[in-house]
Amino acid sequence: MLSRTSEHKLRASSSAVRAGLVARRRTAWAAYLYLLPALIFLGAFSLWPTIAVVYQSLFRNNLITPNHDFVGLGNYVDLLSAPLSWQVLRNTALFAVGTVPISLILALGFALLLNRKLVLLGLYRTAIFYPTVLPMISAAAVWTFIYVPSYGLMDRALALIGQPEINWLGADATALPAVVLTTIWKQAGYFMIFFLAGLQGLSSEVLEASELDGAGYLQRLRYIILPLLMPTTVFVTTIALIQSVQAVDQVYLMTQGGPDNATNLLLYYLYQIAFMNWDTGQASALTVLLLVILFAMSWLNYRSLDRYTHYE
Repeated sequence: MLSRTSEHKLRASSSAVRAGLVARRRTAWAAYLYLLPALIFLGAFSLWPTIAVVYQSLFRNNLITPNHDFVGLGNYVDLLSAPLSWQVLRNTALFAVGTVPISLILALGFALLLNRKLVLLGLYRTAIFYPTVLPMISAAAVWTFIYVPSYGLMDRALALIGQPEINWLGADATALPAVVLTTIWKQAGYFMIFFLAGLQGLSSEVLEASELDGAGYLQRLRYIILPLLMPTTVFVTTIALIQSVQAVDQVYLMTQGGPDNATNLLLYYLYQIAFMNWDTGQASALTVLLLVILFAMSWLNYRSLDRYTHYE
């Protein structure tokens, strides 16, 4: 009897194991089916274009001539050996250094200021966020009129204090800072929304407890608010870095890379190679380099800030 009982128990346990495995497989297949639409779109619009661009970068593709010779890394060598490419990289780095820190500091300052009970609070938030609603082309058009020599708002303000007029977009020394100022005006309000959402998600009990313990506002800001905002800061910093490399609309409308390529940035340089020179091989190579730069910047930003980040 004992052996038959043991045999029945063994069969029952084996059946339970098989049933569990079947249930797990069904759950896994169901999960894959739910993911399938997203995977199809990811493969069709992200993975496959990336593979195609990498493949095209290995050929000397010029739409003017019918020859498509395999050159391996020749397009990359030509790009990296061109002085203009290094000037564009330098301009892009200066543009990122000029826009990202100032935009983030202004956005955080606006968020801290507007995260309190103020009279006409909605009006202040709308006024700061309004430039974000405008398309970049519209914002660039507005600032182009501001920079018009002699008649623009900037030169009229200089005339009031007795200073000579400046050709803001026509001089090497001022063209890139002028584009940087336009970009900061456009995107600071956008980043402010993320910081404001992060501030409103902080625990009020922690802030009230620190205030009862006698911590001043600056102490709460340094030791409580900013550390708790680090997840938001990591996200916003990554978005800001990516946008700084992808800037093109304001350059196209305001300066078209001039004067003397002083404002030529990576994405506008890519536009010149692809749609002015019709060199799709070098354009593909530059696209691959752009993707590598974006990945490296995002990874370094995450690695440098994540160590100070505490996730709830």
